[in-house]
Amino acid sequence: MRFAGIKHRLYNGLPLGALLMLLNSSLRCRTHLKPTNDSWRVDETYIEVKGEWKYLYRAVDSEGNTLEFMLSAKHDARAAKRFFRKAMNATHNQSPRVINVDQNAAYPKAIDSLKAAQTLTETCELRQNKYFNNMVEQSHRFIKRLVNPGMGFGSFNTARRTLSGYEAMNMKRIGTLFRALKKETFWVKWDSCLKFLGLLHN
Repeated sequence: MRFAGIKHRLYNGLPLGALLMLLNSSLRCRTHLKPTNDSWRVDETYIEVKGEWKYLYRAVDSEGNTLEFMLSAKHDARAAKRFFRKAMNATHNQSPRVINVDQNAAYPKAIDSLKAAQTLTETCELRQNKYFNNMVEQSHRFIKRLVNPGMGFGSFNTARRTLSGYEAMNMKRIGTLFRALKKETFWVKWDSCLKFLGLLHN
């Protein structure tokens, strides 16, 4: 993909070519994620959309590998339950042995509901301790560093799609992707996209 001809064509603060690369990368990553372990760290961070705060749920395992992410308009037990379902349905994840979360009251409600529905095993332990979540909170920083210069998103769908690309970028950075995908010509184009955005230096 060539970027020179679209340098000044912006969509919600991003060059159109770069945005397309972000979207394409997020789709391709799903089939190339390495298996994660059964110790989950779950947290949410704020994302501004049309002047209002929305919630980006994110989870990593004990080694820092990305389990799943989800942008939500709500910050309640129903949203948390939907996020856990999404994470458990991801093919690179295994059923959690322990889930570490903060003191958000929505998490125990969501976990109890999933156990009642036998979606989650009764032996899964929920630990509400902020100390154990340092890893996922640190993982937020990379995503926020990409989001903050844009001063928020113009629509929920734009935010969701762009964040998917940012998460794909993060997965490549931390090594969640299999090496086979890293060697593809696609990533050469991807790196040129990052350099164009000023997010990758020689």
